[in-house]
Amino acid sequence: MDGVIHAWSMAYACPNTSCQHSGVPYKSAEAEALSMKHSSYSYDVLCLVGELRFKHHRTCKEIADALNERGVVTSERYAQTLYERYQTLLSASLDEHVRQCMTEITAQNGGIILSMDGVQPEKGNEMLYVIREVFSGTILAARNMKSGAAAELRTLIDPIIEMGYPIVGIVSDGQVSIRQAFESLLPDVPYQYCQYHYLKDIAKPVVDADRKLKMELKKSMRGLRDVERKIEQSEKKAMEASQANADASPSSSSANVETTLLAEVQVAKGYLSAVRALLLEDGEPPLRLPGMLIYERAQAIQASLARCLAKKRASSAPELGQNFQ
Repeated sequence: MDGVIHAWSMAYACPNTSCQHSGVPYKSAEAEALSMKHSSYSYDVLCLVGELRFKHHRTCKEIADALNERGVVTSERYAQTLYERYQTLLSASLDEHVRQCMTEITAQNGGIILSMDGVQPEKGNEMLYVIREVFSGTILAARNMKSGAAAELRTLIDPIIEMGYPIVGIVSDGQVSIRQAFESLLPDVPYQYCQYHYLKDIAKPVVDADRKLKMELKKSMRGLRDVERKIEQSEKKAMEASQANADASPSSSSANVETTLLAEVQVAKGYLSAVRALLLEDGEPPLRLPGMLIYERAQAIQASLARCLAKKRASSAPELGQNFQ
C-alpha cells in the first residue's frame, strides 16, 4: 500500500530447438509474486479488501470508496471481483492450514474425530451442514445443501476421508441421515451421540419450566415505566427547588436536603437500570438457565435495596426524634 508501481514481466523461451525445454516460457518469479494471475492489484490490496469485508463488515461500495481514498483506483463492480479473488486466496491458504492442523492432531492423538451438524436456516433457505474436527475445532467442510439425505451428505464426507488421516471417532446430534452416511462410509469407526445435544434433550423439561419462571418474573416486574416517571418527577422538583433556593440564598440545611434528595434520585436510577438489564438476561440453557439467573439477581437487587433503605432510616432517626421533641 505504498503506492502504485509499474512492473513489466516478459516470458522467455530457450531458442535452441534441440533443448529439452524448448518452447517452455519462463517468467520472473519476483514479478509473479507481486499479484495474482490476470490481476494488476497486489496481494496487500487483496488483504485490505478482506479486512474491510470480514473485520469491518463493509459493503462493496464502501470498500471501493476506501480503496480510492488510499489512491487505489477501482470501482464498486471491480471491488466485488477483488473480494472474490481474496476468497480464492483465502481458500488456498486454508487448505494448507487445515492439513498442517490435521497432521499435528494425528501425531498427538493417533487420528482425528469428526463432528457433523446441520444448522437450521431461516424459512426458505437451504440447510448448512458443517463438519468439524473435534480435538482442534477446525472446520473441515461447510456447504449449503438442498437435501439432508444420506446420499447427499456422503458427498460432503468423502473429500475428508480422501485426505488420508485416520478417523478414530464420529460425533453427531443423532440425525438419522448423518448416522447412515457415516455408517456406509466408515462402518468400523466408533460413533457417539453429541454430549451437548444429549444434555439439551434430557434437560428439556427443566428448560421449559425455567422458561415459564422467566415469564412469571417478567410479569411481576411490570410497571417499571411508572417508577421511572416518578423518579423523573422527583428529580425535576429537586432541581427546581435547588435553583429557587440558590436564587434566594437559602440556608445550608435546605441545600443539604436538596443535595441528599438528588443523590437518592441517582441511586434509584441505578437500581432501575439494574432491573432493566436483568430483564434482558437470556442465559445459556441448559447450563445457565435465564429464569434462575433473573431470580437470583433479582433477589440480590432486592437485598441491596433493603440494606440501602435500612441505612437511610438509621441515618434519619435522630432528626425525627428531634422533630418530635
